[in-house]
Amino acid sequence: MSEGEPFIRFDWIVDNLDEIAQRLGEHVLMVVASVAVGFVISFGLAIVARRYPRTHGTILAVTGTIYAIPSLALFVLLIPLTGLTVATGIVALVLYTLLILFRNIVTALEGVPPDVIEAANGMGYGAAQRFWRVELPIALPIVVAGLRIATVTTIGLVTVTTFIGLGGLGYLIINSGTRRFFPTSIYVGVLLCVVLAVLADLALLWIQRRLTPWARARQA
Repeated sequence: MSEGEPFIRFDWIVDNLDEIAQRLGEHVLMVVASVAVGFVISFGLAIVARRYPRTHGTILAVTGTIYAIPSLALFVLLIPLTGLTVATGIVALVLYTLLILFRNIVTALEGVPPDVIEAANGMGYGAAQRFWRVELPIALPIVVAGLRIATVTTIGLVTVTTFIGLGGLGYLIINSGTRRFFPTSIYVGVLLCVVLAVLADLALLWIQRRLTPWARARQA
């Protein structure tokens, strides 16, 4: 930033609202797609681990190993398979959500009290009916807590995808900001990431409370 230049260039923000909105839309799209796909896969893995307990350690080890890989290294590993495309970013982001979501879903399901399961069996519920009508509703708060963690984490990770040519708010932070020594672009990108993370977390918390009114009533 040159001497005499304002701390934040509001004129630049006004002139580039279209691009800022485009980068924000790209960011939201990658987050939603990654977390949604990751949740579906993790939910399936959690059901498998619960039905076949011996698979739990293997799934946890594999997802934990993937989570430990640095993001840029994982992108590089995927480029020969998917190229410099949005698919590369989404696949990597999905893989990063698996450990968080799988662990939380399994913990939530294992936390259902045995006497509740016995009561459901006594009422004549089959395994599938008991799962969807009894176990999952009780486990829902912890499941949503995992979704909140995975979503906020993914919002931060999406910024790294700009290093492989993708958009999102990382473009404002790195391409327009750091590489061009333009602080206003950095501030806008960082601020929007923080706001997006807070709004996503509050939205998921609201959904959790709407889906579990009994928990709210019990706290009251």
